[in-house]
Amino acid sequence: MRIDIVTIFPEAFTPLQVSLLGRAREAGRLQIKVRDLREFTTDRHRQVDDAPYGGGAGMVMKPEPFFEAVDAIRAASPNTTPRIILTSPQGVALTHALAQELARENHLVLLSGHYEGIDERVRETLATDEISIGDYVLTGGELPAMVIVDAVARFVPGVVGDAASVEADSFSEGLLDYPHYTRPAEYRGMPVPPVLLSGDHESIRRWRQAQRLRRTLERRPDLLKAEALGDEDRRLLDELDVEED
Repeated sequence: MRIDIVTIFPEAFTPLQVSLLGRAREAGRLQIKVRDLREFTTDRHRQVDDAPYGGGAGMVMKPEPFFEAVDAIRAASPNTTPRIILTSPQGVALTHALAQELARENHLVLLSGHYEGIDERVRETLATDEISIGDYVLTGGELPAMVIVDAVARFVPGVVGDAASVEADSFSEGLLDYPHYTRPAEYRGMPVPPVLLSGDHESIRRWRQAQRLRRTLERRPDLLKAEALGDEDRRLLDELDVEED
């Protein structure tokens, strides 16, 4: 997968050089290029923003550098049709399912905004997608871009060594993750649940699924959709009700 990121702060993306993403880049499974928006300006001051038409607070990012940057990206990769993502609090929410969908693309371009906003012509005619990482506003689009890259990259084959760990993550089946434990078996009077030490794989599987259901019910009941629950899940939920009674 190829990912191009357009930003006025390229130095903000050093976290993409370490850990799983860094190794995936070294192995050639991910091609990530961070592009400085100022390189696509034409004035001697390399200006990327200007005062808003109609007045108001703050500065608005100009359309020309974004269009020029995307033109250059397309010219460098003429055999792909990239999805062009604008990070925006007005966009659709980034979800597990959306990350999986984007991971099936060959080429993504992320446009990181800043200041008061981006000229509407970028939003209307250049971006194919607007994505938000939450109902809040940040100082710029760099952190959302990194979150999107990280969430998407985990679904690219070979990026995460154990694919099963991705499949079992929170939200993979619309549920939160189960509790995790490792050595020692007891620490400061806190023991590991005995079932995890039993060696009974079926009992462990059922316990983990019950814990996923319990956590989702307690913390994110909005995720529990009755029509999506299987017969076993319904039985486990009934058992949880009995335990609480």
